[in-house]
Amino acid sequence: MELKTDIFKLFDREWALLTAGTPDHFNTMTISWGGAGTLWGKSVVTVYVKPVRYTHEFMESSAFFTVSFYPEQYRRALTLLGTESGRDGDKVSKAGLTPKPLENAVTFREAHTTLLCKKIYRQDLDSAAMPEPVVNAFYRTEAPHTMYIGEVVDIIK
Repeated sequence: MELKTDIFKLFDREWALLTAGTPDHFNTMTISWGGAGTLWGKSVVTVYVKPVRYTHEFMESSAFFTVSFYPEQYRRALTLLGTESGRDGDKVSKAGLTPKPLENAVTFREAHTTLLCKKIYRQDLDSAAMPEPVVNAFYRTEAPHTMYIGEVVDIIK
């Protein structure tokens, strides 16, 4: 299993979709915060989800999740998926993406790369341990993100 890419560019500039749940009941959201590396001898991905997001419920109840990356032509779709809630309707159809069921998760046919991850750790971020400017910029009105770490068990291209 090998991934040759600029991981910083993928998360920060190209964005990604974080998807959790089953093929029959899932949600996805656009993310630009995340990272990849190694932990406990495993290749891992770290993602962050605010508790107010609908995807948080799916991350809490799912053993697996996907992080998928897209060509530039899907930027509008990712913008829509990051600004509308799955609680309010079928935003995936509205975005024009095609769900692709996996054995333990969901990705989308339009993705150029999908990381299938098995959740191995979760932790609520503690605002008391953050610099004050970060708290003021991101957490004045909402609880801090939950951090999820997933072992990358497959890379789908």
